[in-house]
Amino acid sequence: MPDLRNTDIQYLPGVGPKRAELLKKELGIHSFHDLLYYFPFRHIDRSTIHRICEIDEDMPYIQLRGRFITFTTVGNGPKKRLQALFTDGTGTIEVVWFNRVKQIQESLHTGIEYILFGKPSEYKHQFNLVHPEVDSPSESATQGGMRGVYSLTEKVQSRGITSRVMQRLVATLLQQPAAQTVDDPLPESLRAQRGLMPLRDALAAMHLPTDTDTLRRARLRMKYEELFFLQLNILRYIKGDDRRQNGHKLTRVGAYFNRFYREVLPFALTDAQKRVVREIWTDLTSGRQMNRLLQGDVGSGKTIVALMTALLAVDNGYQACIMAPTEILATQHYEEIARLIAPLGLNAGLLKGSTRTRARRELHERMLDGSMHITIGTHALIEPDVQWKNLGIAIIDEQHRFGVAQRARLWEKNTLPPHVLVMTATPIPRTLAMTVYGDLDVSVIDQLPPGRKPVTTMLRYDADRQQMYHFVGQQLRQGRQIYFVYPLIEENEKLDLRDLEQGYQNVCEIYPHYNVAFVHGRMRPAEKDAQMQRFVSAEAQIMVATTVIEVGVNVPNASVMVIENAERFGLSQLHQLRGRVGRGADQSFCILMSKHQLSRETRHRLNVMTQTNDGFRVAEEDMQLRGPGDIEGTQQSGIAFNLRVANLAQDGQIVQLTRDDAQRLLQSDPTLATPEGQRLDQHLHTLYDKTRHWNQIS
Repeated sequence: MPDLRNTDIQYLPGVGPKRAELLKKELGIHSFHDLLYYFPFRHIDRSTIHRICEIDEDMPYIQLRGRFITFTTVGNGPKKRLQALFTDGTGTIEVVWFNRVKQIQESLHTGIEYILFGKPSEYKHQFNLVHPEVDSPSESATQGGMRGVYSLTEKVQSRGITSRVMQRLVATLLQQPAAQTVDDPLPESLRAQRGLMPLRDALAAMHLPTDTDTLRRARLRMKYEELFFLQLNILRYIKGDDRRQNGHKLTRVGAYFNRFYREVLPFALTDAQKRVVREIWTDLTSGRQMNRLLQGDVGSGKTIVALMTALLAVDNGYQACIMAPTEILATQHYEEIARLIAPLGLNAGLLKGSTRTRARRELHERMLDGSMHITIGTHALIEPDVQWKNLGIAIIDEQHRFGVAQRARLWEKNTLPPHVLVMTATPIPRTLAMTVYGDLDVSVIDQLPPGRKPVTTMLRYDADRQQMYHFVGQQLRQGRQIYFVYPLIEENEKLDLRDLEQGYQNVCEIYPHYNVAFVHGRMRPAEKDAQMQRFVSAEAQIMVATTVIEVGVNVPNASVMVIENAERFGLSQLHQLRGRVGRGADQSFCILMSKHQLSRETRHRLNVMTQTNDGFRVAEEDMQLRGPGDIEGTQQSGIAFNLRVANLAQDGQIVQLTRDDAQRLLQSDPTLATPEGQRLDQHLHTLYDKTRHWNQIS
């Protein structure tokens, strides 16, 4: 019997070589299997016949029953179009075709009853239909009430392949012998337990549902299958780690950790910080390598947790390193950590790309002889010539800024790989964390230190600009510092956006008595760091920047963040930018400047920012709007989503359900050695053989 995956789509009746070439090039449909899994993105109930007199602008689609009165050809050549007048007795509507004019004109006639289906549009205060589907009443009746709408390119549609044609092709495919007995990858016991449809029935219902309930059950089945195999793929590697990846066993809580906690720590830890330290300690004493993701909003105290983790390594005779994405952030970490551990008699070193040769050589020597206890640095830490005597813990800050291959190079720094703690201030929705970082243990710092005031966020329009400038002036006179962020470096005639170069001139003119620094991505690193240092040291009171300041600047005295053209930024990016203020004890403000004319979605996005400072709520909203693949950092995770039906933003309950089921299955069959397990393993290889697994790295 032919294999669905290996049978060329050209051999399906109704396709042929020319259509096959078009389907392959435009839609990526190469085989019977590809067509079967090319699902409609929406289904429309075709059981209702509307009346022309009832049409209004809120109707996404309409279905009419009536007759054509007239046909008129307008224009010549490429601009030729066919216009028709259609009536159902309650009114008339114009119908227009721009493509295949001659073919359509020959196939349709006046005085004959037709069923029209399409999206109504308004032109000169009159509704019309452009390129509707046209059926005879008998054809429409045989199609059933539910009709799938497929994602089709303009070229495909111009060649006569419509959603109706796609549905006919699928109906033909489902009658082929190869599609009659589709191999179901889900065990029958699991299907029965969860009340799931057999695969063949679900595939048919995804394309040709008889009613909305059948479609719902089919979608549930397909979502479950996608998410189950995604979770099983992640969890089987975790099980593998349990068996083979040993780690340094750090059992001692010694003098350095205890003295720091009792005598040096300048404030009490929050309950969330204490909980996370306990979770890390449990990992370090287990004898297995720690791979833990630490999530915490901006200002939640991740750096202190990182330092206390490093002290646990030092207490057990090991060294620690902390890797940051920028030189300015690495320097800030170094200055804070060096100050905090000085009373303990410990040494901290700083290694950057700009570190001079002599200082670099001395630091390398101290790392090799073990006298450098904690090393803070940038990418320079993963250069081949950088080695430690006994690296026990590697901590990676703002982990999404590093590619997985870069992070993997830290493993080469010791015979037994170090424990790994990766940190991010970009909150990750729970369902996404379970999937992208499902191979890591996840800790969350969900409290801010006492005394921190939530940032007040305001949405203002261009008409409010003078008020904004006045407010910023008041803050400057109170001794505060200000950020102005722009979406562009220089003016772009094609984009009606404010740019940094013009913004810098405007700010200098509006506030002539204050020093203004500026940074953008095209500057050389040394020049960029010098400008940032002017702001950090308060030599400059205003920082004009692009989003390069999203990570890596800690200025507690900065109390206002003005974001120009805020409508151009995603929610997570806006939240990260907002995190640059509110780091001191004073009330801070984030002002989102925007054009007044905004789409509904954009206005909703900006309103979310004004309503909450909760990074996890912001991240959930962001994933709802943009999808999981666009969330910052996930593209580098090494996890291939390949989800056709499931949606991580909306299907959290199914994610949890499939994870629980996959865990139970692996508990009873850890190596997938049973006959049922072998079939699952074979399907996993089909799905994921081309995906490299970075789960042991982060």
